[in-house]
Amino acid sequence: MYFESLAAALAMDGHGAFVWSAYLITLVVVVFMLYLPRHREKQILRRLEGQHRRDSRAAPPPTRSSDASGS
Repeated sequence: MYFESLAAALAMDGHGAFVWSAYLITLVVVVFMLYLPRHREKQILRRLEGQHRRDSRAAPPPTRSSDASGS
């Protein structure tokens, strides 16, 4: 093992704060890169669903004409 104890591994000869903060920043960026597109997709789908519901309620029902019946 490279370090004699867990405290020595965390300290990394005085460089631990920089190393662990770099890991933390990288982890936060990766989590946001995974989370934000999924969150935006759900928002867009909800917005489209609501718009579809509003449009279907506002549109008049289709009418049948005697020409379309084929007689």
